[in-house]
This record gives sequence, C-alpha cells and structure tokens, in this order.
Amino acid sequence: MKGFKEFLLRGNVIDLAVAVVIGAAFTAIVTAIVNSLINPLIGAVFNASSLDKALIVEIPTVSGGNAKILFGAIIGAVINFLIVAAVVYFALVVPVNHLKKLAFERVKNDQEQTPQDVPPTDVEVLLEIRDLLRTQNGVPTSTGGGAHVAPSDAPEGPGIAGSTKL
Repeated sequence: MKGFKEFLLRGNVIDLAVAVVIGAAFTAIVTAIVNSLINPLIGAVFNASSLDKALIVEIPTVSGGNAKILFGAIIGAVINFLIVAAVVYFALVVPVNHLKKLAFERVKNDQEQTPQDVPPTDVEVLLEIRDLLRTQNGVPTSTGGGAHVAPSDAPEGPGIAGSTKL
C-alpha cells in the first residue's frame, strides 16, 4: 500500500493528470469551434450541412450495397488536430520555453558576475614548479610554455639519470 501511495503522489503522475484534464478542456473548446464555426463554413462551400456530410464518396461493395468514404470527416479531424496543436504550442510551449530562456539567462548572468575559482591544472602547476626551480638555479625561464627539459638540464643523481621508471 505504501508503494502505491508513493506512486500516486509522485510529481510525474500529478503532472500527467493535470495535462489530461487540461487536454480534455482544450479538446472541448476546439471541438466546439470546429463544429460550430469551421464545419458550417466549409460545409457551405460544398453545399452540405457540416463538414462530416461533405465530400462523401460512395463505392459499391461485393454484397451489392454502397460503402461511404467520408473525406469531409477526415478533413474535419485534421483541422481539429491542427487547432489543438496550435493552441497547445502557442498557449503552453512558447511561454514555457520563454520562461526557461529567461531563467537560463539569469543563471548565466549570475555565474558571470561571480568569479569562479578554477584550480590550475596539473600541467600548469608543473610548469610553475619548473620555472621556480630554474630561477633558483639561475637559468632563465623559457616562454614556450611547454618546452621540454634538455638532457643537460636534467638533474643528475642516483635513480634519476637514464631511469625509465615513471
């Protein structure tokens, strides 16, 4: 029972339920617009009472009757879908994307205003150590940044010269 309760109270399930309810409300509005406004206008063009009764093609069947292909109903369903998609896009997607963009820009501006302490990389630390050792030994530092130490600059001592261990 506890698992079922957690499932029901999850954010995703509640968001999905809200989306279904809002979708049903949009569908009711769009269906009313299509049935009350668009169907009569298009039906008038095709001399029918509604789009569902326009563009009907009858084809003979094997049993001797006629089957009806309702192209007007298909066109009405496509128009219904396009209106729902437009309402969802312009009423929900565009504003949410705009709000996300504003939030992203705010976070980006906050990050630019506060300096980030980025620790130096291993290579940068090693180059600094090399340059400090060279100045202590009286050797001028190179400006190449990644110059290799010549064999004559390599320190001599047990286990260092000619060693292949890392």
